[in-house]
Parts: sequence; C-alpha cells; structure tokens
Amino acid sequence: MEAVITINPGATKWDIREKVWDYIEAKNLANFPRPVHNRIPNFKGAHTACAKVSELQVFNETDEVKVDPDKPLEGARLAVLQARKTLLVPTPRLRTGLFNKIVPPEGASKEELRVCSTSQGVKEFSVPVGLDAKVQVDLLVVGSVAVSEKGYRIGKGEGFADMEYAMMLCMGAVTESTVVVTIVHDCQVLDIPEDLIESHDITVDYILTPTRVIKTDCQRPKPQGIIWTKLNTEMLEKIPVLKKLRALEEEQGKDVTLGTHPPPQPRERARREPRRDREPRSEGDRPRREPPLTVTTVYLGGIPAGLRVSELKTALREREAAPIRLTWQGAQHRAFLDYLDPQAADQALVALEGLSLNGHDLQAELAKSQRGGRRPGPSNRRPRQNTGPKNTARESRESTSEAEADSPKQELNHNE
Repeated sequence: MEAVITINPGATKWDIREKVWDYIEAKNLANFPRPVHNRIPNFKGAHTACAKVSELQVFNETDEVKVDPDKPLEGARLAVLQARKTLLVPTPRLRTGLFNKIVPPEGASKEELRVCSTSQGVKEFSVPVGLDAKVQVDLLVVGSVAVSEKGYRIGKGEGFADMEYAMMLCMGAVTESTVVVTIVHDCQVLDIPEDLIESHDITVDYILTPTRVIKTDCQRPKPQGIIWTKLNTEMLEKIPVLKKLRALEEEQGKDVTLGTHPPPQPRERARREPRRDREPRSEGDRPRREPPLTVTTVYLGGIPAGLRVSELKTALREREAAPIRLTWQGAQHRAFLDYLDPQAADQALVALEGLSLNGHDLQAELAKSQRGGRRPGPSNRRPRQNTGPKNTARESRESTSEAEADSPKQELNHNE
C-alpha cells in the first residue's frame, strides 16, 4: 500500500513527526486527547487495530506482555487482561520505577477489566515490579508517531520506549528474540529513511493498523543496552531507576561513563521555531478567529446531585466518548455533549449505553435540535434561561461556570 504522507528528501525526525501530526489533525483522524501534536496519536480505529494483537502467534505463546500506557493502546491492554496474561505497563515517565504489574480484582468482569486497561485503572490496580524480579517478556507493544514497513520507528521524541527496552535488556527481562509490535493508523505507515535510525532506536517486528497486519522482517539489530554516554546526571536524577541500573552495570565491570552535555530538547525547539514550509495545521490549531465548528449534540440526562463535572469527564474518557465541548447544567441534572459529526455522536451514544454514576443510570440521546434530518449545524445552543426563583437561576449560573473552568470546552480552546 502506498504511503499517503510523503517524506521530503533531507527530512529530519521532527519534520516527519510534524507532518504526521498535521495530517491527522487536518483529516480529523484522532479521538481525545486533541490536538495530537507532541503525543502518540489516539487515532480513530485504535480498538480495531488493537484487537489484532490477539491474532499473533507470539501473543498466544507468551504469558507476560508489556504494553505502553498510551491511550491508543488501551485495547491492547484489555486484550492481554481478557486473555488472563500478565500485563506490565511502564510507569509514567519512569519516575517511580521501570514498570508496574496490573492486578485486576479477583473474578473481574469484562467491564472491570476494561476499567483496568484505562489510564485510571493502571493507576489503581498496579503493583510495582522491582529490578530484581524474575520477569521474562516475549512481547512488547509500543506506540509510535510514524513507522515504516521495514520496521523503522519514530516516537514522539522523548525516547522513553527506547530507554525502557534498553533497561529491560539490562535486567534480563527481554532478549534479542523478544517481539516488538506497534499499533498505528494506516496513514502513520510511511517510508522512513534508514539513515535517521540510530543505535538506540528500537525497531518493530509487526505493525497493526485498522486494516492490516504487517510483518516487517526488520534486519536492523535492536539496541544492545543502555548507551550511558547519551545520558547525563540530570536524567539520572529524573529517572532514579537509572541510578540503580548504572550501579549494577558498574559492578559488572561495564563502562558507565555519562555524557557531559545535556541532551537536546527538540519539543521546546519545535514549538518556538515552527517550520514555515510545513502543511497548514487543522482548524483546531488556529487562533480563535476561526469560523464556529459544526457539531452534533448529545443530551445526557439523569445526572445525580453532587456529581462533579470532572467525574463525568473521566467517565466519558474511559468510554472513549469525550466530546469536543461539554456544557454542564448539573443543577438541572443534565449536560450537553458536542461532537464533530453525526458519526462521532453515534459512536458516543453506543459507548454511553448503560452508563451509571454514583448508583444512578444516565440517559444519553441525540439532542432535540439534532433529531430531525440528523444534519450537523453550527452550535448556537446556550444553557437555557431558568425562569424559576432567583436563587435557582444563580445555582444554574454557578454550575455553568464550573464547566467553563473544568470541561472539554476549555481543552478545545487550548488547541491554538
């Protein structure tokens, strides 16, 4: 299949990242969180692609699987838990260790396993795994910004996936035969020049997309361990587990000399010095002078008294039903959820079936203004004026104000 994103000669890794991020935004190929810049994109169809991991022979032959904590890999984490395999997830930014083991409740239901596969579940149901633990991982699932059919991978630029692999190699948790899988949108599969790939870059053996399973037959060797000269004392302070690994390797007589200069910080440079010749970004990345978004609105009723808007947002994210804008009317026990198009709204309605919060069942349905021809239109709806007593009207205004401070509407404005 021909790549839909063309890489210009002489392009750098950051040129490729920016081009992929811009394309996904411009084509509206991602779910929450948006914009996708400086992230592993949570692409539409991620769960379909993740489901393919259980079709791989190596998946059925292994007992322990490490899956990165990225949002688009949630379906892969769920597949591991449903297969009753051991799921290992790296700790965020490696601050408190290398990885955690996810331990679901005994006899967990399918819904409980789904919760365990989310970012919140990873926090609540995880147990730290020490460096001295006897761990043998035969399958790694990593996120990517771009990947080639030859197995060359580009992440978001922070190097954590490469670092995790090198660290696991040091502790004997992986070997050269450990299979590495990445899960991406079809548009993220493109031609990456081999000269961009460095000795510390992890390569992949399989690429899973919503439409394909690609076996790369990559001939390039994977990293052989931690390259200490690429690190410095500042990084060791930020990632304490590196200190322990360095001490272990030093005891083994290995050269653990650190680099003298801090590593470059391309993320900040990319923000301050944007390329002027790159493709235009999506509507969500432009200033607020842009025309109003065309949306489809879903009504959510039955919201229990005392529920916080942040709790509702968490529930929506866990069900992959986060809107681009949320209008909160907690005093009236309702909220309105705006989605980019009717298809996104329909997906949200399916995801919200059976939603229960604080013991109350919520009702989700298409807002009255959207039911006729089901055509999306400019969102001109505002919270209805309350005609009741003054104190009730004041309560309504306060609830709406809370949503302004803690709702996806504010997140949408941050796309500038």
